[in-house]
Amino acid sequence: MIKKSILLFIIFLSIASTVNAAPTSESLQLSVNLVWVMVAAFLVFFMHAGFAMVETGFSRAKNSLNILMKNFITISVSAILFYILGYSLMFGTSLGSIIGFDGFLLSGVEDISFFVFQAMFVATCATIISGAVAERMKLSSYVLIVVAMTAVIYPVVGHWIWQGDGWLTALGFSDFAGSTVVHLTGAVGALTAVLFLGPRLGKYKGKKVNVIPGHNIPIGALGVFILWLGWFGFNGGSTLAADPELVPMVIGTTLLSTSAALVSSALYTKLRFKRVDASLSLNGVLAGLVGITAGCAEISLGGAILVGLVSGIVLVEGIRLLDTKLRIDDPVGAITVHGICGIWGTLAVGLFSTSNGLFYGGGISQLVIQLIGVLAVVAWTMGTMGAFLYIITRFSSVRVSEEEEIAGLDFAEHGSNAYELKEVILTDESEPISGKLAFADRLNNLSSAEEKG
Repeated sequence: MIKKSILLFIIFLSIASTVNAAPTSESLQLSVNLVWVMVAAFLVFFMHAGFAMVETGFSRAKNSLNILMKNFITISVSAILFYILGYSLMFGTSLGSIIGFDGFLLSGVEDISFFVFQAMFVATCATIISGAVAERMKLSSYVLIVVAMTAVIYPVVGHWIWQGDGWLTALGFSDFAGSTVVHLTGAVGALTAVLFLGPRLGKYKGKKVNVIPGHNIPIGALGVFILWLGWFGFNGGSTLAADPELVPMVIGTTLLSTSAALVSSALYTKLRFKRVDASLSLNGVLAGLVGITAGCAEISLGGAILVGLVSGIVLVEGIRLLDTKLRIDDPVGAITVHGICGIWGTLAVGLFSTSNGLFYGGGISQLVIQLIGVLAVVAWTMGTMGAFLYIITRFSSVRVSEEEEIAGLDFAEHGSNAYELKEVILTDESEPISGKLAFADRLNNLSSAEEKG
């Protein structure tokens, strides 16, 4: 019986080997490329864990659950809307080089792997807004913003730059992995939302700027490490193929720019403030990542270090400008990291591109084209998001009440808290709102009252 089974198995293998031809080098290459793009998509998905940890750690404990829920909602809503509408507007047949107009619900789309990879990017763009509006925006208003960003605003920008028929592509604009498409677009959307919201209670009092520290910097630091790891997929996967020459170069420039940005931001804070500021240095890592994203495929390893060094300094001064001079309250520094450093990274292509950068004898033309692209994206995103928020605010406030903000959005929006309630409400001196203390005291006593009951 055993001999017969073995004989039948050998016969089966023989038949299978004759029916199924040996894989060709082309089919193997396609498989390798598919695996690489999918692994990169997984890494970009994992970045959302990093975003959630950075935003949570750099904010107050009483808003932790709300921030986590926003991150989960962002990636879920973004994926569905990108499938229904966003992908077609971004990569459909071009209408006047401005917007796509076919392929809704992925109709006629064969490369689903490309859709999956791009869906990770659109969610990244939207989640940038989450950190900037933290601690004071209604969850319902945030969800509406995510809808606008992922269904219309981001896809149009992507069509301009990443679709072969887009007008900025035709102009010669270069943004390999998204310093402008993803990061600047998200940051301008965040800035617009913050201008409508205003600062958190207690952030500014007269000429004084109060520091509202995050509740768990170690969690934020771990989130930065996760983002750094995920960014290798973000930039490296944008090759869309397992190119043995291009992929290592892209990952190498990403590594060196990020490392240089950490060094420069740490040293600069030491010179500027007489101490190495941990939170600014951690954001410096993200600044280096954003700064090299546009040019990671066409900037040399040495050039990447220079881009990173400048990114770290731009980060420190950018946050200081927004926070103390312009009084734009951004709890996690997202607008500076993704916006100001996104602009720098985009312009850096015009300076350091080995093919046509100014410092490599290419003249100023590429730099001008990069600037035109930046201005166009800022105008489109701010104009569209501003109009959208203006309409929303005609019907309802996008901001929670003072009582809810003091109590924390965990309790106000979700009826529960990430931590023990009495330990996290009004634990700092940044909210001198005396008229609301009785309400907060009642909330502080809820958990002990429930235990007695």
